[in-house]
Amino acid sequence: MVFAKECWPFVLPVLGLAGFLVVVGYPRWAIAAGIVALVVLLFFRIPPRPDASHTDGVLSPAHGKILKLEKLDDPAVGPGTFHKIVIFLSVFNIHVQRVPVTGSVAASRYTPGRKLAAFDSRAGDVNEQHLTVLQRPNGDRVGVHQIAGLLARRVVTYLETDQEVAKGQLMGVIKFGSRVDLLVPVSYHLEVEVGQKVIEGATVIARQETETP
Repeated sequence: MVFAKECWPFVLPVLGLAGFLVVVGYPRWAIAAGIVALVVLLFFRIPPRPDASHTDGVLSPAHGKILKLEKLDDPAVGPGTFHKIVIFLSVFNIHVQRVPVTGSVAASRYTPGRKLAAFDSRAGDVNEQHLTVLQRPNGDRVGVHQIAGLLARRVVTYLETDQEVAKGQLMGVIKFGSRVDLLVPVSYHLEVEVGQKVIEGATVIARQETETP
């Protein structure tokens, strides 16, 4: 299995501690430390996903559960009204994010902030986050907010402004429990509902009228 490189500053010190505990004669504590290292490592796993480049629709950028659906204006993403799909990531979910649409990176902006619980309604406004705006070949804009949660220590994005991206490629990671908000034009038809579990790079979140199931 492949893991995001951001895991090693967390995992290696714990593994080192486990080795030290073995040397000084505390095997049970060493086993406990090894289990902790394994659990942390699993937060950063990158499971294989089928090639999504030719899949119709906007794919989920995150692995988790749909917490909320609403409509709003967000000038930072683009003109007009958007569907906002709020995805909650628990500590048991995969914490890498994937590009939801093929296109180019129109904007990339990091905003420092607080560490409220990801399910708090204020988290999207005040927490540390990173906004990536993707522009599809037809000109439509899709926004992805990576939002840190109560336990998340940092939001990381791999994409840069003007970069060409393909649907399904890795776009970043949030370290531990967190939230991802996906914004798509209000003209798109939503394919998900509140409470539904979604898989990053696999679940279709929304479609244009010209895109078929």
